[in-house]
Order: sequence, then structure tokens, then C-alpha cells
Amino acid sequence: MPEPLSGAGRLAAVVPAAVSTAEAFGDLEPLHAFEAEAELVAGVVESRRREFLTARRCAHQALAGLGRTPVPVGRGRDRAPVWPPGVVGSITHCDGYRAAAVAEYGDVLALGIDAEPHRDLAPGVAELVLRPAEAHRLADLRRHEPGAAWPTLVFCAKEALYKAWYPMTRRWLDFHDVEVTIDPARHAFVGHVLAADAPRSEFSGRYHFDDDLVVAAVVVGPARPTDPSADTGKVNQ
Repeated sequence: MPEPLSGAGRLAAVVPAAVSTAEAFGDLEPLHAFEAEAELVAGVVESRRREFLTARRCAHQALAGLGRTPVPVGRGRDRAPVWPPGVVGSITHCDGYRAAAVAEYGDVLALGIDAEPHRDLAPGVAELVLRPAEAHRLADLRRHEPGAAWPTLVFCAKEALYKAWYPMTRRWLDFHDVEVTIDPARHAFVGHVLAADAPRSEFSGRYHFDDDLVVAAVVVGPARPTDPSADTGKVNQ
């Protein structure tokens, strides 16, 4: 069975050194370390249960990479992971890949990660994800690199941005509430939240393409040292 990788691999390539990561390319055995986590997915479809619990095991290893004792990573009413006090983090899982990233709040204010198989979005989904200006820019990118699933990257970028945004604002975002601009030379992107009253409007991120996966990450920080960090345990998946 595959073991999680920490400090190397796809996810580590798109986050700063202050972020501890772990990833797996299949389900791990034993499947869960804490009964409290297994109870969160009791009765769900077996494939989904295995994805969820393997991603939690990645979270435990990522926490260990911070020098913290692994503990159960719960789930809030909003279905976001509940991290130990003073930790921010994010989890993603898709077909063939599970990963987690965590950081100390003093180093990072919020973070979000997302991964999807490197293939085009299902018919009709691109229209739900892409704003017209994004679709126009992606047409240019496709001409230069036709083998890349650019709409899927925008999907991942918006998901990662949302996972960083939500813990700071407790506000939902629709795909069309965000516009992403990709910088292929730097493997980077910028996402702009378009709401006029957005408390933070710009998020920077990085991405990784390979034959199998699209991985995107948004890291916000560092947090100001004088901030008391009142509620850092509630960070979205």
C-alpha cells in the first residue's frame, strides 16, 4: 500500500516552506487512526469513506510535520475540517489522490488546496465555472498548450481560493463571484473576488500540472503577530 509523502511531491511544490503537506495516491491501511473520524463517514458509500479517511491520515502526517501530535480532525456544521487550536489547514481528495496541508497560524493566516484529475470538465460544467473573460483568456492558452486542461485548473483555483476565503469571512462564494487570471510562465494565478463589499478581494496561488493531476493552492499570510488568533481551529477543507 502507498504511504503518504511529506515535504515532497506535487502539493509541496506549490506551497511555501512554512506549510507542512502529505499526500497519498491510493487508500492507506489501516484505513483510520481514530474512531471519531470513522464515525463521521459511517454508512456512506465505501469509496467515499476510504477517500475521506485516507485524506484524514494525510492530515495526521502533515500535523506531525509541524511537530504536533496527530489528533482526530473533526468536521464542523459547515462540513469543514476542524483543526487543533492554532493550526490552519486544508484537505482535498479526488480519484487517485488524497492530500492535506497545514501550517501554524503565526506563519499563515489561511490556506486552501484542491486537486482534480487532469482532464476536461464534464460537458456543461465549464459554463458554470468560467466567466466570459476567463473563457476568452483560456482560448489563448489552449492555442499555446492544447494538451492542458485549463478550465479544470480554473475550477481548482476557485475551489482553493474559496477554502482560504471561507474561514476568514464565513461567506459563500459562487464560481462566478471570482475571476482567475493564470500566469503560465510562473505556474501561478491570481483570483479576484468581485463582490463590492469583499473584506479581501485578491488571492494569489500556485498550481502544478502533470499527466494525471491538476493541483492548486492558495496561501494567505503571514498573520500579524499581534492578532490574538481567536478562532483558528475552524478552517475549511
